Amino acid sequence: MAGRAVVAIIAVIALVVVALVSFSIGRLSTIGATPSDTSAEAGFARDMQAHHVQGVEMAMIIRDRTDDPETRLLGYDIATTQGQQSGQLYGWLSEWGLGQYGSEPSMTWMTRPALNGAVGHVHGGTDAASTDHVPGGPMPGMATAEQLAELQAASGVEAERLFLTLMIAHHKGALEMAESVLERSDNSVIVPFANSVLASQQSEIDLMESMLAKRQ
Repeated sequence: MAGRAVVAIIAVIALVVVALVSFSIGRLSTIGATPSDTSAEAGFARDMQAHHVQGVEMAMIIRDRTDDPETRLLGYDIATTQGQQSGQLYGWLSEWGLGQYGSEPSMTWMTRPALNGAVGHVHGGTDAASTDHVPGGPMPGMATAEQLAELQAASGVEAERLFLTLMIAHHKGALEMAESVLERSDNSVIVPFANSVLASQQSEIDLMESMLAKRQ
């Protein structure tokens, strides 16, 4: 099962990357300064790709672990949406002339001051310490290898509960990353992208919380 899921993840992202390269070129013509290798934009693009890849992986796992139409449809929507967004991020890094892997550890960009000079995660008026995120540390909401193995081994309603619990946390982590880049960037493609992540993933969190409540 795991091998099939990985193959599906790679296939989705590869197809989307090819389809979106020309789109990315057109959008990038509106940008002023090109982001640097250590910019918040580049760090976000790299880290959100990795975050989305795990989201696609979990979505593909639940597709094979349940027969529930609602859960399978949700998994399909998550896999296609996050695969498409990963393609956009990949394309932007390519057009910026930057590598898909940066010179700094993941999450480094989230430890740097926001545009207003505040440190840490300041969305909503709270100024969190910069130690909330450690360069190279786990990204917000990411499932552990043990949790993924547990999901892979589950089936039916048990798998649905576990998937919904893990994916709610995963989405909340994506919201934190999107909020953080909005605090650190005014880039003309990253800002609307991050706002779309906030809107779509909050909507899915609301849906998943209602689905989970029905399964308690």
